[in-house]
Amino acid sequence: MTKQYKIINMTVSPCISICKIDPITGYCEGCARTKSEIKIWKDEKTTTEWKMTNLKKLHERMSDIQLKNFKESYEYKCINGISLAKKKKLEEKK
Repeated sequence: MTKQYKIINMTVSPCISICKIDPITGYCEGCARTKSEIKIWKDEKTTTEWKMTNLKKLHERMSDIQLKNFKESYEYKCINGISLAKKKKLEEKK
């Protein structure tokens, strides 16, 4: 069962700290956004409606395994304010 806050909480960027644009698809390997979509997410004038629609599109772009990993990290980020990848990087610095 999908937890609804993943889609409802639109203040949280879908960035999960795996930031690498695939040169073939043009999508980020972590969140599946294009460079243009990343800019739009950062714009304070971007509406919640646009973000909700975009997040659904991102889910559709992802392969099953990418979507599974994204959902796990994004859920963690929504709850804890930090993605799993960023948490791991911080722990490695200790």
